[in-house]
Amino acid sequence: MSESEPVNVLMLDRPYASIADRLLAGRALRKRVSRPVHAELVPAALRADPVAILESQARHRLQSLIPMRHARMAQSPLAFFRGAAAIMMEDLARTPVSGLYVQACGDMHLSNFGLFATTERRLVFGINDFDETLPGPWEWDVKRLAASIVVAAQDLNYTQALAIQAVKAMFGAYKSRMYEFAAMGYIELAQTHIDSESLLMPFSNAFKAALEQSITKARGRNNLQVLEKMTDLVDQSHRLIDRPPFIVHEDHTEEGDPILPLVNQALDGYMSSLPANRRMLLARYRLVDFARQVVGIGSVGMPCWIFYLEGSSERDPLFLQFKGAGLSVLAPYVKRSLFKNQGQRVVVGQHQLQGAPDMFLGHGRLERRSGKSDFYVRQLRDMKGGIRISTKHLNAKIFKDYCALCGWSLALGHAKSGDAAMISGYIGQSDTLQSAVLEFALRYADQNNADYRLFLSAIYSGRIPSTTVY
Repeated sequence: MSESEPVNVLMLDRPYASIADRLLAGRALRKRVSRPVHAELVPAALRADPVAILESQARHRLQSLIPMRHARMAQSPLAFFRGAAAIMMEDLARTPVSGLYVQACGDMHLSNFGLFATTERRLVFGINDFDETLPGPWEWDVKRLAASIVVAAQDLNYTQALAIQAVKAMFGAYKSRMYEFAAMGYIELAQTHIDSESLLMPFSNAFKAALEQSITKARGRNNLQVLEKMTDLVDQSHRLIDRPPFIVHEDHTEEGDPILPLVNQALDGYMSSLPANRRMLLARYRLVDFARQVVGIGSVGMPCWIFYLEGSSERDPLFLQFKGAGLSVLAPYVKRSLFKNQGQRVVVGQHQLQGAPDMFLGHGRLERRSGKSDFYVRQLRDMKGGIRISTKHLNAKIFKDYCALCGWSLALGHAKSGDAAMISGYIGQSDTLQSAVLEFALRYADQNNADYRLFLSAIYSGRIPSTTVY
């Protein structure tokens, strides 16, 4: 299928299925794949070598940054989990699924949620990382999120009892919200967001206070704030501040290509992906400076650049992040993406899961001597924020509430892109599937700890490179 072909064609004779019919159809799927089997985990003897999976990933990234990626993953079992989506996807691909697909995140964990602004400047909460997104089984996102809760609880030295409560809170929110979304019309659902007002309604006073603090910080994160923090005056003009090795001005790529021609090519390709009104708006800005950036844990090694632009004056800045996009970790296990450009895959997935992407979200492709490379573009920090996974920001009193909020948000993303009624019908009203997901999460946290020890051994033995700078 080409990128221009429609996914579906509207037809007068398309069969209609009521919400009740779809709930029953989802329930019927339990006969094919019973809910208790979701507790299953691949036996250790049948698993692929986790270090070999990371080595395979590294071959397609900037080699100079691989030691930093490994160093960041080595900080803790939770940091390792965040960078090990490809390892877990290999495991999840061998587990039973109901057959219901959604626009899956592919790298679902507690740190991949946050606050962001809609194009109408409303502050909303939702999934905020889409590098690995592809249509896939909804269970994979739920199981990875559940496992991340247990791993995070262990990292924060919380009790297993609290970890269990938090997984139940997440799944309970996912289940109840999915049932709620199943009753909505498609347009109503597409326009539904978890806005700052809704956020403060169903939670404890302690969590509301933490949310209000995060909301206030996010509202203060605008382009002028980034200008003050990330630039300095050089010859009466603002320039991005070098912070090696995390932000660096470079003249050539790792492969030896001059940077400036690639920057111009990237801007041209990106501009062509935007709607006409956005192109006209962006054309009023001029490029002032650009620098390479290192971000995240799982993303380290993918090309990433900050572009600093100015509009009507230096008090009208715009910061764009150009980020490389490769094949999703889901790609080996699901149908091929409709989009040949991996940046477009990310952008379309973000539209489907988030429903409120920023106004400058776009994509492009670079043609280089070493081959083609895809990328996507987003604003850097405009009204973005969240709650950090630490005892300071996410103490034991509010951990469970935060996990419930993430379950709510994941359900919304899945409902926007999948069949909420069929998923809800499959889940049902009992705790059968919740118990299975909880058992899987506890088992996988143990597996993650074992993989982490193997990973550290690979570093200590010199099998894989690492650095003390992270």
